[in-house]
Amino acid sequence: MALGEMDGAASEPEEGGSQEPGVISARNILESFTESQEVGGLIGNLKGVFGDLVTREMTVEKFIGIMDKYQEQPHLLDRHLEWMMNSLLAIVRDNGSPPPLVHLAFKFLYIITKTWETRYMLLLWLSMICLIPFDLARFDGNIISEEGHARVPTMDRILKIAKCYLVVSDKARDAAAVLVSKFIVRPDVRQKRMPDFLDWTLSMLSKSSFQTMEGTVVMNGMLQALAQLFKHGKREDCLPYAATVLECLDNCKLSESNQMVLRKLGMKLVQRLGLTFVKPKVAKWRYQRGCRSLAANLQAQSSVVQNQMITVAANEADEEEEYDIPGEIENVVEQLLVGLKDKDTIVRWSAAKGIGRITGRLPKELADDVIGSLLDCFSFQETDNAWHGGCLALAELGRRGLLLPSRISDVVPVILKALTYDEKRGACSVGSNVRDAACYVCWAFARAYDPAELIPFISQISSALVIAAVFDRDVNCRRAASAAFQENVGRQGTFPHGIDILTAADYFAVGNRVNCYLTISVYIAGFPEYTQPMIDHLVNMKINHWDSVIRELSTKALHNLTQRAPEYMANVVLPRLLPLSVGTDLHTRHGAILACAEITHALCKLAEENNRSITYYFNEKSLEGLKQIHQELCSRQLYRGLGGELMRPAVCTLIEKLSLSKMPFRGDPIIGGWQWLINDSLRSLPLVSSSARQHIKESAVSALAALCNEYYINENGEADPALQDELVTQYVSELQNTEEMIRCGFSRALGALPRFLLKGRLQQVLEGLKKVTLISPADVSFAEARRDALIAIAKVCQTIGVNGEGTQEEYVCKDNVTQIYATLLSGMTDYTTDSRGDVGGWVREAAMTSLMEVTLLLVQNEAELINANICKQIMCWLAQQSAEKIDKFRAHAGSVFLTLLHFDHPPVPHIPHREELERIFPRSEKETLNWNAASEAFPRITQLLGLPTYQYYVLLGLSVSVGGLTETTLRHSAQSLFDYMKKIQNDSSAMESFCETLLKVFEDNLRNDRVSVPLLTMLDQMLANGCFDIFTMQENQPFAVKLFTLCKEEIKRSKDIRKLRSSIGVFCGLIQFQGDMREKVLFQLFLLLCHPFPVIRKTTASQVYEMLITYSDVVDPAIMDEVMTILSDTNWEAELPVVREKRNCLCDLMKVPKPQLVSKSSA
Repeated sequence: MALGEMDGAASEPEEGGSQEPGVISARNILESFTESQEVGGLIGNLKGVFGDLVTREMTVEKFIGIMDKYQEQPHLLDRHLEWMMNSLLAIVRDNGSPPPLVHLAFKFLYIITKTWETRYMLLLWLSMICLIPFDLARFDGNIISEEGHARVPTMDRILKIAKCYLVVSDKARDAAAVLVSKFIVRPDVRQKRMPDFLDWTLSMLSKSSFQTMEGTVVMNGMLQALAQLFKHGKREDCLPYAATVLECLDNCKLSESNQMVLRKLGMKLVQRLGLTFVKPKVAKWRYQRGCRSLAANLQAQSSVVQNQMITVAANEADEEEEYDIPGEIENVVEQLLVGLKDKDTIVRWSAAKGIGRITGRLPKELADDVIGSLLDCFSFQETDNAWHGGCLALAELGRRGLLLPSRISDVVPVILKALTYDEKRGACSVGSNVRDAACYVCWAFARAYDPAELIPFISQISSALVIAAVFDRDVNCRRAASAAFQENVGRQGTFPHGIDILTAADYFAVGNRVNCYLTISVYIAGFPEYTQPMIDHLVNMKINHWDSVIRELSTKALHNLTQRAPEYMANVVLPRLLPLSVGTDLHTRHGAILACAEITHALCKLAEENNRSITYYFNEKSLEGLKQIHQELCSRQLYRGLGGELMRPAVCTLIEKLSLSKMPFRGDPIIGGWQWLINDSLRSLPLVSSSARQHIKESAVSALAALCNEYYINENGEADPALQDELVTQYVSELQNTEEMIRCGFSRALGALPRFLLKGRLQQVLEGLKKVTLISPADVSFAEARRDALIAIAKVCQTIGVNGEGTQEEYVCKDNVTQIYATLLSGMTDYTTDSRGDVGGWVREAAMTSLMEVTLLLVQNEAELINANICKQIMCWLAQQSAEKIDKFRAHAGSVFLTLLHFDHPPVPHIPHREELERIFPRSEKETLNWNAASEAFPRITQLLGLPTYQYYVLLGLSVSVGGLTETTLRHSAQSLFDYMKKIQNDSSAMESFCETLLKVFEDNLRNDRVSVPLLTMLDQMLANGCFDIFTMQENQPFAVKLFTLCKEEIKRSKDIRKLRSSIGVFCGLIQFQGDMREKVLFQLFLLLCHPFPVIRKTTASQVYEMLITYSDVVDPAIMDEVMTILSDTNWEAELPVVREKRNCLCDLMKVPKPQLVSKSSA
């Protein structure tokens, strides 16, 4: 609501705002000032801590932390303030306190009072002292000092301080302005110093320029001082100077400044000068509502309201005395009216308050002139700023009773326009602030006027507020309108069905835009007073809105509202929309086509429900108009270019809705035109922007499904063979197009075809889709095409149905089920990456979903088609994906895994280790387990390592997570793995099985960097955490030997820094194994000490140093110090010959064979 004026309007979070649960309710309610002793200690210690910067800052932070807790309940500090203030003032008053200590004490005072610091506090105190009722001359005594020099009088000293701080750039300037306003208005100072002070301020103003920073600071101080002075000074004291000040202010031309604060202060001063020119009288002509009771309003019947007519408080017989209005008032009002159009809200708001204050002191005729000038702000030649300022001013006048009932008829039409004000600017619009302020006006009027005065306008205002509360694009405007509606229901008691509507469209309910458009609007439209205005608003204002989301929501809302007024929709709205659907404006055309589609569909559903003819609500002209839309757009080539990105999905939606409506167009040439558009839209996908592709594809596919189902099936439930052959062959041939997007479009199109078109062509379709899922060098990056083909395969299977003994051209049967599963399972191994990242993830996600859909389809029809091997593969691959590093894909895999595990109608057969799985993943936790959270997912998934069938796959997935880069995933996955390893440490068979599987994972993924690099990192961590301690005492343990061989093979000729670094850690970890292993490991590490990459040499030296400290038995203690010295003191990033010499020295010391240089020719 405008500037927080409405109840509760600013206290709630914005739409879609994300907050942690319980933030709103978690406010601490304190009972007393429990830290009083601690605070006493902090203040008492100030003398001891002010000298040390760190201690001082810690003390201040602790004090701030305590005081901030009491910001919402400051009354708890009241009884403690005296001793806190006295303790701090004692430090300030102590002559022995050094300046840093005094400043620290003032800082504490500031923290308690929440004003500014030392100078600010002193200036405020001085402004209080100035209120003493004694003449300041009494404090001067004998102003001739002993030395014979005259002392400066107290009055001049205070004035000098005030002038000094009026030109500073910090907050002390504000306190100086307050000081001036209190000091200059003292009787003794006013007589002696006021003219001089005003001369000084005006000369400073005239000499300064807002073009410079220094000038801006000075003007700010002068304007603040003058505004405060004319606010607090008596009118008779200030009046002689007002005209001069106004003239000087005019010469400053503040309206041309780009400094918002200066323009605001100028506006503030202008209105204060205006109030000085006119007598401070309450206008007797103003409107007074009289006694107002909320309970009485709610109980009042309309007849009672009519009888409560009260007259304006102005009594013509008791006419107020006439007095002359100074000519300057015209200038003041003119400046305020211009201020209403300022570009900054804060200036407009100040001007609006000024208009309200000054109008209240003017005679009735002049006040009416001001209102007339104010209404000129609401022309469509004016900017949104003028409309906003005008609304704020109208609300101010209404609140003060200065807008007489005779003027309401002029104001209401303006407010109704402002409630829907929306001006397009480029790709967006302005006007939300105007609509918000218009709601504020309605709120103010509800409080200001007697119900009888507003009765003629109730229908318009209530409809406009309901429309704003439900259909406005911005959440703050919807909430403002809801609050204004609530105020009118309470204060006026005349809004139709007010309480019912208020309950449905309260402050919280209107926070969700989709809910407003699709649910709340239908309920409110059930009240006949609001039905037509709501429909008209959507048709006139929203289907042509600049935001496509609003246009689409509006058309869906029209679909839902059709049931409330079907005749009006058919006879008035639809004939109005048909010409707009082929009009010139793109946005209007887009909205009108979608609206025609939605309304037509709703009318046909309504006719069907009432057992009437489908065309009951349509005349011949309407039917012809609907058919003409595509032809007209096609002939005018409106499907081309950027506009086509809106037109194609809109007309596809129209085709879908007309097909679903069963319109009598069978055999009409228009069907061919529609089919052409669908095919052309799918072929044009590469040419449209990436943001529009998905929407066009989905719209075309939905339209195709509806069109085929309605118009391509004959009486026998079959397709025309020629049409079927043409359509399926054409679509399958497009699957091998060189454009990825065309493959995507036609894959999804095949997936959407009805059964009668797929029947007899199933194998052809499945083969075509299978080819799309294969990765070849030419289309390795076509991940989206592979994704859509996998989705389409599942859709085709669901459409065609299952029959184990049927033919593979007509059913999913025993002959083709293995091939279907093979295609879907191949998608689970897609780890393609490109510049967009892990694009293979899209394919894996689609493969998981399709596997689930096909499996559940088979289970519910013919479960025997699922063999044990296929089920094992599905569950194992899902387990692997559930252990991988990307949260989104891990969550999807986990969800599919649990869906298959817990499916009951009937259960999925052949799931390996079903009982153990149901114990690890209880049915009760299927919905609550958060797979996205690594802390919840990994402790569960690592338990599958104990199940032989899943061990390999889970370990493969874990390798990527434990050795990954994401800190949370890495931490929780590694911890879960180590916990499992700890559990099986004493079970030698389990350990041997695990190690065997681990080596197999490594062997199968040798030189596959996606797995091998993180696997090396994982092995490094496992060795460092003592996961293989059970084997370390065995000489030449086979696991260690094999692991060493694999590591050595993995880094052979590698130039991958990350891989080499990880391998160093593994080699250092392998040193703990006994036997010949140690010499081999040291030889390998010494090789790396002379690696061509300096960073590898340095890392090796560092890790070997740490290794020797950790495993002290590796080196003979006699040579330990020398070895360590060489490792730590050598510059391993130096030239290779130097480094090699040091390395060879280490070899000699540790009796390890020296690596020999091999020439490239012999290598």
